[in-house]
Amino acid sequence: MQDEKLQKVLARSGFGSRREMERFIDEGRVMLNGERARLGDRVKEGDKVELDGRPARLVFPSEAPCRVLIYNKPLGEVCTRHDPEGRPTVFDNLPPLKQGRWIIIGRLDINTTGLLLFTTDGELANRMMHPSANIDREYAVRVLGDVDEAMLERLKQGVLLDDGMANFTDVQFFDGEGANKWYHCVVMEGRNREVRRLWESQGVQVNRLKRVRFGPVFLPSDIKVGTWRELGVREINILCDEVGLPHVKPAALTREEAIEEQRRYKRQRARQSTDAPATSERHKPGARPRGRSVGRRTVSKARRVPKR
Repeated sequence: MQDEKLQKVLARSGFGSRREMERFIDEGRVMLNGERARLGDRVKEGDKVELDGRPARLVFPSEAPCRVLIYNKPLGEVCTRHDPEGRPTVFDNLPPLKQGRWIIIGRLDINTTGLLLFTTDGELANRMMHPSANIDREYAVRVLGDVDEAMLERLKQGVLLDDGMANFTDVQFFDGEGANKWYHCVVMEGRNREVRRLWESQGVQVNRLKRVRFGPVFLPSDIKVGTWRELGVREINILCDEVGLPHVKPAALTREEAIEEQRRYKRQRARQSTDAPATSERHKPGARPRGRSVGRRTVSKARRVPKR
């Protein structure tokens, strides 16, 4: 029987990302077979694990359903499970899970809207967020101020911010006349407020910011603000290919579960109007080949109900 690293199994089981699990282990919150777990411990089926004093049900590869959601984040929601200030969170309107929990892939600040990804697979989340994956993020940004070619070139060459050098790998004019103009820009990291800070370093003000792509995943036009859609298995496997993970199998749902999931999907209603102009792939600075992208209208289908 093959064993695996404890933090990897905990992440797959839906308790958080692998980095979060490593922190929990280091803080002494995890017990393995009655003893305090340590980083580097390995676990196999039959081992007893406790997290914060409660038994942790572990999910191993043979029974691990991988699910992924695309979510169109509204303005004013925070990327945390429980906000001490009582503000709405991005988790409030996600579909419930029978086991595990949704793990966020790449956070957005409260004033940024657009594409968020959620998964039940901690390993997939860890791979997609890890800097070594070199996954790019594309944003539509509306700025107030004069922007010229010299400024765009500086933003691409690199600007020294408080936490080091940063740059856009690409930035292009998209739309707008007058003082406010829309640009599309691409970054390779998920540093805090990086896009805003880069523009503000040039003396211009960001008054709208929306993520429209995360790696091969585009935000489809039919996912309205405040709503979600679950990816199909072929779409998830594109993400697995992107980060070097094996392909997943479809999650097994009963007919009743599939019907209820479709009802929940169809009951969704947009909770804010859009805050960015419609996007076109030919204008996207970092657009990817059609055959290796996720989230387009042509594949925007709710999970099918299995036949009797």
